[in-house]
Formats: sequence, structure tokens, C-alpha cells
Amino acid sequence: MIQFDIQGKVALVTGANRGIGKAFVEYLAQNGARKVYACVRDAATFDSLSVINQDVVEPVLLDVTQAAQVEALASELTSLDLLINNAGIIEACLASADNALEVARVEMETNYFAPLNLSLALLPLLKQSKGAIVNISSIAGISNFPSISPYSDSKAAIHSLTLGLRAELSSQGILVAGVYPGPIETRMTVDFEMDKAPPSQVAERTFNGIAKGDVSIFPDDFSEAMYAEFLSHPTELEKIFAGMIA
Repeated sequence: MIQFDIQGKVALVTGANRGIGKAFVEYLAQNGARKVYACVRDAATFDSLSVINQDVVEPVLLDVTQAAQVEALASELTSLDLLINNAGIIEACLASADNALEVARVEMETNYFAPLNLSLALLPLLKQSKGAIVNISSIAGISNFPSISPYSDSKAAIHSLTLGLRAELSSQGILVAGVYPGPIETRMTVDFEMDKAPPSQVAERTFNGIAKGDVSIFPDDFSEAMYAEFLSHPTELEKIFAGMIA
């Protein structure tokens, strides 16, 4: 079992300007991380990070879908202990919708191909430090949530990537963990009328989990309950999610 302590570590978080990403940055800055690269796509959102410990947090302009920007960032960094692939997008869309293919291509680019590219680009640094990769999937990546079907597909892909990287990298001392939130109180879920956990809870449970060596983290009551249902009756969870179609 590989355990990961954030004390004194250098971390990089994507999608860091709000929601779960910002909660990760805040937790890291408040709990002993030495340096946090807080990556955002729009420089105008740097202000949202200015209230966090500026001695620790460094805002970084990064569009994770732009390979040239990823390559440039990887060439600039000299050390890294923790990569958190959090940036993501979501659009309500059924699998059978006329625009499903278009939505799927856009979401796969951000939610799967981007973290894959970033992980590969930063892997040499993570191998040097025997660091950790934390991929933010979703409980919707465990069983398809039909009203956001392309999103579910992309989160299933990042779940599978997490398994693959863990199989390859654990022998090198690198922790690879997946986080599978349910509905969280963020801008991405504003149109979904469900009980939602706060982003701070996701951050706390994630870091508590990797400190113990957990590799699959279900950070809220909904995701815990739905994963337990999946383990017992996979097709029943499929029916539960199908029944939630708006």
C-alpha cells in the first residue's frame, strides 16, 4: 500500500479557480503543502485565488486541451510531487440526442484526453519524486447517468485510465487514485436539483484517503451509497440512474 502525505509537497491542480479544484488548492495551502500550482484556463479568474496563501499558491495559466501549453508547463517545472487532474466540463445530454456525438467529442477532449496528456507530460517529475496522481472521475463514471450520458462516458474513460496507470506505476512507488464524487455544490451542477455536498468535503476526504493509501475515494454520502449498490447489484444502479432522467 502506497500512502501519500501532502506535508512539504509540491502539487499541481487543474481547474483550480472554483468548485472542487479551488477546494483542493485551499486545503493544500492550509495543511502543509510547500507549493501549489493552481492552473486555470482564464487569467481573469486569478483573482479568485488571490485570497489564498500567496506564499504557497502560484496561479498558472493553462488550457488543459492545448498540447503546446501543457508541453511548455512541463518544461518549466523542476519538481512535482502531486498531480490532481480536476478540470472538467459537463453538458446535459442524452446518449440518443441529436448532438450527442458533438458533446461527447468536446467532453472527452477535456475530461479524458487532457488529463492523459498532462499525466504523461509530468510523469518524469512524478517518477523522480515517487509522487501521486489523483484523477477526478465521478460516480457517473461507474454507471452511466443518462441525462449526462457523454459526461458519464468521459468519466468512465478517466476511471479506466486511472486503473491502467495504477497497474503500471505502483511498482515504482507512485500512488494513483481515483475520486468519484456524486452531486457537489459547484457551478457545474447548478442546473441539477439534488442534495449536494460541499467541495471542501471532497478535498478533505480525498487527502485523508490518500494519506491512508486509499486508491478509490467516494467523497460524499450519495456516491458512497450508489457505489455500494453497484457492488451488490450493478444493473439495479443502472435502473436507479435511468429513473432520474429529467
